[in-house]
Amino acid sequence: MKQIVWLVVFGFLVGCVPIKKYKDLEANYKKCQDEQSDYKTKAIDYENQVKELNVQVGVLRSGLETLQADTSRIGDQHRQLMVDYEKTKQLNKVLEKKYNELLKSGTSENASLIHDLEATRIDLQQKEDRLNKLEKELNARERALIQKEDRINELESMLKNKEEASRLLKDKIASALRGFTDKGISVVERDGKIYVSMEAQLLFASGKTAVNSEGERAIVDLAVVLESQKDIDILVEGHTDSDALRSGSHPKDNWELSVLRATSVVKIMLDNSTMDPTSISASGRSEFHPVDPDNKAKNRRIEIIITPDLSELFELISNDND
Repeated sequence: MKQIVWLVVFGFLVGCVPIKKYKDLEANYKKCQDEQSDYKTKAIDYENQVKELNVQVGVLRSGLETLQADTSRIGDQHRQLMVDYEKTKQLNKVLEKKYNELLKSGTSENASLIHDLEATRIDLQQKEDRLNKLEKELNARERALIQKEDRINELESMLKNKEEASRLLKDKIASALRGFTDKGISVVERDGKIYVSMEAQLLFASGKTAVNSEGERAIVDLAVVLESQKDIDILVEGHTDSDALRSGSHPKDNWELSVLRATSVVKIMLDNSTMDPTSISASGRSEFHPVDPDNKAKNRRIEIIITPDLSELFELISNDND
């Protein structure tokens, strides 16, 4: 009888631990879902900003070309008017000479010559006024053209610097993780972002969310590189294969497994570096973004996506539109 009582008590004590762990995992999973939702919104905003930035650069370039064409046209008008102006001025000198001669001779042609001379003087004055106006317009357009070119050059230079910084960071990350390249780690750059992919076999036991010691070393090496980068956003994505989990406790499906694994990686990065927690997010993609439908091992992975901060570029575009 005593043995039965002890078995009941023991079963009760053992059952309490999974319940507490279940509640902790439930709360953690809810937090991860909220963070994932926030990141998705942020990711959509970023993609829209990049598209807007490309559109704005195209608009600026088109405006610059139009301004260049207008400036060239006004320059041609200015040169032609200068030719006409010089011709009229020479004619005016000839008429003035004749006028002075006639004044001395007192001939009857005096009145006609004075009339012609006055008409020429008026025409010359009109052309001179038009020339001055055209020169002012040309100077204003040339200044605007220079400002447009400077702004576009500044924007393109900033974009180039961002691309160069991204390339250098990618090389730095690849160098830091060189010792793990034969263990399922790859570093690539696409569309201005850096993707660090770690196969799950390096990080986790099957169906588990705790990172093993070798995987932790790789994550810490990456975090040390990223902690000095101030103008980046980091997303840690968990991915699984399509095999369904068969567990009555957490993680109960691939969604939870992917989110909890991503959260484990984030915690290691933050605990072993001075990274800004506001710049990093955890997200789970479950089985729905495979890299190789025929290779489940490659699909079980953690992807760390590093995105440059483009706020300075958009501030420049915004100031240009004001």
